[in-house]
Amino acid sequence: MLDFALGDVLHLRKQHPCGSHTWTVVRLGADIGIRCQGCQRRVLLPRSELERRVKTRLPAPATAVENGDAL
Repeated sequence: MLDFALGDVLHLRKQHPCGSHTWTVVRLGADIGIRCQGCQRRVLLPRSELERRVKTRLPAPATAVENGDAL
């Protein structure tokens, strides 16, 4: 079972019609909300289905606040 976090970048096996393979996690729960990085389309998928579709998972990009850097 994969553990997802908000902001994780997912590379899915099949291409979205806009041409992008990368998605960002925007909602967690029984259904996972993901947003296409190409066209910003939002989709809700059951966790079990999303786990099958994920090819690779990249951790959420760190923000300046998390790194301790002043803005």
